[in-house]
Amino acid sequence: MDRILVTGGAGFIGSNFVHHLIGATEAEVTVLDKLTYAASRESLAGLPESRVRLVVGDVADAAVVDPLVAEHDAVVHFAAESHNDNSLRDPSPFVQTNLVGTFTLLEAVRKAGVRLHHVSTDEVYGDLELDDPQRFTEATPYDPSSPYSSTKAGSDMLVRAWVRSFGVQATISNCSNNYGPWQHVEKFIPRQITNVITGGRPKLYGAGLNVRDWIHTEDHSSAVLTILQNGKIGETYLIGADGERNNLEVVQMILRHFGRPADDFDHVTDRAGHDLRYAIDATKLRTELGWEPAYRDFESGLAATIEWYVAHEDWWRPHKEAVEAGYAAKGQ
Repeated sequence: MDRILVTGGAGFIGSNFVHHLIGATEAEVTVLDKLTYAASRESLAGLPESRVRLVVGDVADAAVVDPLVAEHDAVVHFAAESHNDNSLRDPSPFVQTNLVGTFTLLEAVRKAGVRLHHVSTDEVYGDLELDDPQRFTEATPYDPSSPYSSTKAGSDMLVRAWVRSFGVQATISNCSNNYGPWQHVEKFIPRQITNVITGGRPKLYGAGLNVRDWIHTEDHSSAVLTILQNGKIGETYLIGADGERNNLEVVQMILRHFGRPADDFDHVTDRAGHDLRYAIDATKLRTELGWEPAYRDFESGLAATIEWYVAHEDWWRPHKEAVEAGYAAKGQ
């Protein structure tokens, strides 16, 4: 695969994958990105222009997508609207990008005979009880709870249908919550980090007991590349790094890093329909494809992420005030 198209490659997870791809392969990479508020050209800065080009366009626009796909050997599909709170306020962009966009891309790869890897989320499985020893597996039934997770579940089903009905050469991955560089300050971890940097206090939904299975975006990137190169067509692989932490623990780790008291945070109104717990069983990925995470210690990965936000205030600070004003209007 010498020519790879990455949709959503200027967003948080997509741009980290592009950086990983350039470092780990010799491939030439085209990024297709709409450059919404959650993406930025700066996230691709420093990459060799001879190997990376950015095309600004919509994944739901067949006039843009079809000729681009035909020029490449493989497509990795990250493009998605992904913020749960935003999906509760206005589901329409989620339907357009996550469902129509995936359909448009599937039709393009079907016509061109191009390999596809579809990137999805563990949120399609709903949530688990806090005291449940079980974790999500590839066999877990879908039970999405928000417009965001519902549209991602729908996009997964579209991919499976196109594999079975039309012979599209595709794989799917469902990953747990990512953290790391270039994540928009509206998201949980960068919001809390930047609150502290700006002299404020972290904000904790409800009691802070909701659990997420955190994975550093570099580990997500290496897993996606492993699946792209070695995954079995038609298969789904769950990506996780055994990083279960509740939100309170994460906030207290951030406060500890800055030398602040463990109770120096504010409780805010909980999110509507806030899923209790996500947990990934990545046994299939590890045993069948031999993948292992590099960041096995969540706290060390979090510390590296904190230092990145400390060093890149020029990137996130212009967005901070508007994000906090939006949350404040909702009592969050």
